Amino acid sequence: MIQGFYRKSQGFVRPLDFVLWRPLIPTANFMRICSVDRLPFYPLNLLCKFCDLEASTCSGTGACMSNCSITSICDSNSEVCVAIWRKNETGFSIETLCHEPSRPLYGVMLDDYNSSTCQMKEKNTTNGSAYFCSCTEDECNDQLIFSPSEYTKPDDPLIPVILVSLLPLLVMGIVVVGMFYWYRAYRQRQLNQEWEGSIKKRKPIAGGLDCSDACAIMMDDDRSDSSSTVANNLNHNTEPLPIELDLLVGKGRFAQVYKAKLKQTTSDQFETVAVKIFPYEEYASWKNEKDIFSNTDLRHENILQFLTAEERKVEKQYWLITAFHPRGNLQEYLTCHVISWEELHVLSSSLARGVAHLHSDRLPCGRPKVPIVHRDLKSSNILVKNDLTCCVCDFGLGLCLDSSLSVDDLANSGQVGTARYMAPEVLEARLNLENIESFKQTDIYSMALVLWEMTSRCEAIGEVKDYEPAYGSKVREHPCVESMKDNVLRDRGRPEIPDSWLQHQGVAMICATIKECWDHDPEARLTAHCVAERISEMEDEMDKLSSRSSSAEKIPEELKIPIEVEIPEEEVKITKIQNIISVDCSVSDEK
Repeated sequence: MIQGFYRKSQGFVRPLDFVLWRPLIPTANFMRICSVDRLPFYPLNLLCKFCDLEASTCSGTGACMSNCSITSICDSNSEVCVAIWRKNETGFSIETLCHEPSRPLYGVMLDDYNSSTCQMKEKNTTNGSAYFCSCTEDECNDQLIFSPSEYTKPDDPLIPVILVSLLPLLVMGIVVVGMFYWYRAYRQRQLNQEWEGSIKKRKPIAGGLDCSDACAIMMDDDRSDSSSTVANNLNHNTEPLPIELDLLVGKGRFAQVYKAKLKQTTSDQFETVAVKIFPYEEYASWKNEKDIFSNTDLRHENILQFLTAEERKVEKQYWLITAFHPRGNLQEYLTCHVISWEELHVLSSSLARGVAHLHSDRLPCGRPKVPIVHRDLKSSNILVKNDLTCCVCDFGLGLCLDSSLSVDDLANSGQVGTARYMAPEVLEARLNLENIESFKQTDIYSMALVLWEMTSRCEAIGEVKDYEPAYGSKVREHPCVESMKDNVLRDRGRPEIPDSWLQHQGVAMICATIKECWDHDPEARLTAHCVAERISEMEDEMDKLSSRSSSAEKIPEELKIPIEVEIPEEEVKITKIQNIISVDCSVSDEK
């Protein structure tokens, strides 16, 4: 029996030039045909599926069959089996054929054709994107494989070798990190044990602060009041702390401030602290600030953190040791930086919270507290922390408003402070000594000038000029009391608030608050608690203003009715803001 194959060439199918013989029992006819026709015998080339472009059910994933019913013998032994799968708008199509790999097919050169399976790969042809596969086994282009992961050879053995080589380094890194974490935890526990042991051994009166105590307080800023008590005990009976002065960072009327290293007794590590050094003749100023810092109720995030105080008899000096803030004071920071609206909001709200804590007669928990007035509030006495919040420092002129103080005691406090930041009643020496709230009102006036300085360096006001303190060029660099009297009392002058500042809603709200805080009448000024509340609620008020303005834009023009109202021009903008953000703020801190 004869089985025929067909060859597809040049677009048509023709009979083969030879036939294949299956094993049969020889017959006479069979022998006659072979002898008469003498048909030549050719070696077989590759057998491939050979169908024109046909619709297919292959979806382009996994493996599927071409469903081609025609098998062809390739023209030459160098041709390979090829399958082409395309996706078009109506569905999928497959074309199978033989092809010489050295010649391009639809603009694509075949690669990886020395394979026994037909692995589909995406190629860019002259007619668009299509998937090609080529192989060198009989009818290998009948099964199309789109998921090579199931049929590919095992992974390259080089990858496991690399992974095994990196494993020791990974284990070593984990060990190093674990040891570092263990050391930090062990060191923290050791400091806590030393701190607790020193509390038990220390007598209530004679106790001083050793190095472990100071370091523990520096590392844990949220420790309870007991740690603050340990820090605030004056060290007269023990050796001075191992402190090495590093750099002079500030100089005032009474003292100099140094950046210093507080060394730990158990290791070579150290903590950076600030040391305020008073000469022997300034004992009164040192003692006053030390006594105020020693009050455990003073502890607050916006008040400079105090560690301890020391009397250095050898150097004939008095030391105050506090936390160190590398950004420096607010005056230096504003001189070097233009701040954003968000930074202005953070700086001003934190300052107001710090002053409110000083003035408050109760702690947040409700326990009574002695109010404290600063009496020298200015930008150089306010430090900027790393998170851009403020903390109040320098309590050399501070005054505890104890209920036991008499009018004579208050009268002896004198006319103190920096002339540029003195309230009108302090310049005029007409402070109401019968009412301790009048001392707080002087701080509010000074705080208003500091808020003005902050605002003058905010980019939200428009054109930002170089930093200058309150009253700027209206007075000398270091004005005297008489010069400030002429400006503040006689002329009723205040730092200028240009109209351009009021274009920004938030800045306009702060300017309205500033004007209420530097009012000539002390009774009309806001309290620090009220200022803190107003600034904290400022973002909500700005959101309301934004929603109102957006709603107003949606009102049709024909519904807008003009109304004529006679209002003095200089009061229009401030009055409008005050009406919107007015809150129930009493003049006292009874709330």
